[in-house]
Amino acid sequence: MKNAFEKTWQAVKTSLPIMAAVLMLVSLLNPVFEKYYPRIFTGSYIFDPFIGAVMGSFSFGMPIVSYVTGGELLEQGVSLLAVTAFVFSWTTVGIPMLPLEAAHLGKKFAIIRNGLNFIFSVLVAILTVATLEIIQ
Repeated sequence: MKNAFEKTWQAVKTSLPIMAAVLMLVSLLNPVFEKYYPRIFTGSYIFDPFIGAVMGSFSFGMPIVSYVTGGELLEQGVSLLAVTAFVFSWTTVGIPMLPLEAAHLGKKFAIIRNGLNFIFSVLVAILTVATLEIIQ
């Protein structure tokens, strides 16, 4: 038990500077990005989910905050397609956290996980909006 605690503590000490730097960088960049979100999205069914997924991938956030941000984006006129891709990728794809994830879980795993989540964020956004349009 003592050996496991010591190894865990060493891992935390190693990760803490990287995690702190990433969180500070994301905290600085998120407000800058939020100002430009309504201008970036075009309303296109082809480009909006891709742009939303890219923006969400670089704007790391927690799920509870993403719902509020998504609601604000919808109120500013951003399409549901873009917001769905943005929220999905914001909570599941973490480009800023990629170095930390790769260091602890392996580079191959981190890249595959983030890549698949990026692809699925676009697909889920398209399928969500298509399903809503069929229902209505």
